[in-house]
Amino acid sequence: MRDQDSPLETRQFTVIAQDPKVKVNGKILTAKLEIPAEVLDPGPTGYRVKVIDYDSSRDKFIQPGPTSEGDPFESVPPNQLVDDPNFHAQNVYAIVMSILARFERALGRRVRWGFDDNAHQIKVLPHAFSDANAFYSRDQESLMFGYFGTPQRKVFTCLSHDIVAHETTHALIDGLRSNYLLPSSPDQTAFHEGFSDVISLLSVFRMREVVDAILQASASKNKNGFTFLQKDLTVDKLRQNALMGLAEEMGEELTGVRGEPLRNSLQLKPSVRHLKERLEPHDRGEILVAAMLGALLEVWVRRLFPNGRRGVKALDRIHVVREGAKAADHLLTMAIRAIDYTPPVDLQFGEYLSALLTADAELNKNDGSYGYREILRKSFADYGITPEVKKSVGETGTWNPPQKPVTYDRTRFDAMKHDPEEVFRFVWENRKVLGLEEDAYTFVQSVRPTVRVNADGFILRETVAEYVQKLQIRADELADYGLRKPNGMNDWTEITLLGGGTLVFNDYGQLKFNIGNGVRSDRQQRRIDYLFETGHFDDQGAKALDLSKVHRMRAGGPGPRDPYLERNT
Repeated sequence: MRDQDSPLETRQFTVIAQDPKVKVNGKILTAKLEIPAEVLDPGPTGYRVKVIDYDSSRDKFIQPGPTSEGDPFESVPPNQLVDDPNFHAQNVYAIVMSILARFERALGRRVRWGFDDNAHQIKVLPHAFSDANAFYSRDQESLMFGYFGTPQRKVFTCLSHDIVAHETTHALIDGLRSNYLLPSSPDQTAFHEGFSDVISLLSVFRMREVVDAILQASASKNKNGFTFLQKDLTVDKLRQNALMGLAEEMGEELTGVRGEPLRNSLQLKPSVRHLKERLEPHDRGEILVAAMLGALLEVWVRRLFPNGRRGVKALDRIHVVREGAKAADHLLTMAIRAIDYTPPVDLQFGEYLSALLTADAELNKNDGSYGYREILRKSFADYGITPEVKKSVGETGTWNPPQKPVTYDRTRFDAMKHDPEEVFRFVWENRKVLGLEEDAYTFVQSVRPTVRVNADGFILRETVAEYVQKLQIRADELADYGLRKPNGMNDWTEITLLGGGTLVFNDYGQLKFNIGNGVRSDRQQRRIDYLFETGHFDDQGAKALDLSKVHRMRAGGPGPRDPYLERNT
């Protein structure tokens, strides 16, 4: 029982469950989000999120409403929420904090934003401009949400749960892997978009209110309530009824902002050809989404019929909804935890799959009766994605421990749990074993102690550190590093070669994994070729990814062919 004088650890806020188009009995569907409790200033403004309601199109500030310890919109009729700008501010605050809390719970530690180390708060503008767009900006340390439409019917992107979650995920990936905003390969560029879609869609799908509302349309009504017949609980039927129903309800007006990621991913039939076809990098992310959604459906059916038992003729709708939400919640946790087992630079889809499998296997040695990892391997393989690790010492597809012994003679593990200088000493002492390029500038980007707990109470303590190598050279120096200058590149073009690795230490200070790539490699050559042929080089090297432009390309449909993919597939 909680001490009456102790502060609450969490509090609930009313939010739009998906977007205002999702209605039940004519009323906009709302939900309660439970987020970490804190004393709020007007905005709302908390210790990690600062909502600033400034409209740049009209050069106008909207005065924030008063703060309170409760939920000020708890008793407001749902259909009135759309017209209240103060609710818009609460909606974005609650969803951003919910996604942040979900990342921190999955990773077992605090997660920083991707901009200045001293900037603890991200600025969120619910009515940033009059335009059909929404994006994360590292330079402005903010999430910006546009609005559009007519005076009689405005559409607010800040009221779409999946758009807010998507943009928040961009900001969190940037905090965890800042180099992923640098163009490096079609997969890495696609990962930012695809992973953000995965997190936003799974976050929505684990909300039972949304899934329940959508499934009611396809359920059978009888005297015992809504039920599903056994024949309607197959992967194909759930894809059609649940996921396609969600796609239909994601708001036709918002297609101009985000395209149709869920619909497009659902229509992407399994084929190993997808990775070989000439896809733009931002479209490529839908392959990742399709693989994860395929896994979700397979797990959902397995949870409904453990061990293939299909003896019951019908299942209660609430049970079907609950098992779907549990499957989404577990996959959401797996997807987030995998980030800690990815390389810090030049990510490939196969590496993310190995990270996904390893992250779960480390915490759950047995894949359990539902076989999440088995299903993920199959679902990704259906789309041509196989684990980066072809021969695993442990479970298929998981990362292998270091093949060569490392030395710990001159390092102190207690310090390595939090001190980048101590980790750098370990890296330097083992530079030959780790395959470092001695001419490159090497630095430890972060050190993150983690504590994770599985469903059975097993506690896993690890320390995750990332080191990065940068080597700035001219194109005419590539041959000195075993690399070839692309035809047509000027000798004086400045090139930054990137390498690095993720070090995962166990609770006793022993190195479990070194996940990464060196400066000299075939992959480095492919990276240079890709960047040159897709026009990413200028006088300063490779340009950083502009997420607002990526969203515009996505909403407008496929752009011009990618010459690199066209010639190398």
